Amino acid sequence: MLGLFVFFYACIHLTAYLYLDMQFVVTDIVEDIIEHKYITIGMFAFLTLIPLAITSTKGWIRRLGRRWQKLHRLIYVTAIAGTVHYLWAVKKDTFLPLVYLAIFVVLLGYRLVMWRRRRRQPGGPAAARAPEIAATT
Repeated sequence: MLGLFVFFYACIHLTAYLYLDMQFVVTDIVEDIIEHKYITIGMFAFLTLIPLAITSTKGWIRRLGRRWQKLHRLIYVTAIAGTVHYLWAVKKDTFLPLVYLAIFVVLLGYRLVMWRRRRRQPGGPAAARAPEIAATT
C-alpha cells in the first residue's frame, strides 16, 4: 500500500506541475524536461513508478511469480531518482532533501548488510531451496 500511496502522490505532484506550471502545453513541457535536470530525473522516477503501480495487485503478483520481485527491485532506482529530484529542485535550503537522502542511504545500507549476511549464512537462501530442487529432480 505504501508504494501505491507514493504513486498517488507522484500523480498529484505531476498533475500540479503539468497544470499549474505548464498549463498542459506539450512543447513547453518537453522543453522544460530537456532543459532542467531535476525535471528530467523526476520524470524518470515517475515513469519507473508506473510498472510498479500496475503490477501491485494480487493478480499481477501471481501472474509474474518470481519475476514480480525482480521487477519491484526497481523501487531502489526510483527512490534514488526521487531523492535526487528533490535535492536538485531545491534552490536554497538543501537541509531537508539531504536528510531524506541520508535516511534513504541508511535504510538501503541496512538492507544491503542484511542481504549479504543472509547470503553468507550456512543454510541461507540457496540451502533452503536445496530440498525443493532435490525433490523435483
